[in-house]
Amino acid sequence: MAEEGGRGKARPENKRAALKAEAFEEALSRVSRRVAVLARQSAAKLRAERLEAARAGKRGQGPSAREAVPGASRTGPAVTAEPTGDRALHSPATQKRRASTRAVGARRQAKRDSR
Repeated sequence: MAEEGGRGKARPENKRAALKAEAFEEALSRVSRRVAVLARQSAAKLRAERLEAARAGKRGQGPSAREAVPGASRTGPAVTAEPTGDRALHSPATQKRRASTRAVGARRQAKRDSR
């Protein structure tokens, strides 16, 4: 009788979905742990490289041409000299450019208003 009811029929499919979700969660946790390990290794390697470059700079031995450009040895997007994110928006040069643009607009509007 329970096999014929709506809940009785749906239970095996819910169990299957739960098993699939559990398998997915387990695989995801394994992948996440591996990514975390690789990220820690990469961070440690990068930190060591930067410390070595800083020590070489203190000793008066400037880094070689390849080491002078950050990220030259790594593959991926090119590293630019301009700051990114919020720092790019608030640099002195950007603030001066923004103020100049506003002043030009204010002068234009004042000229129109005086007519």
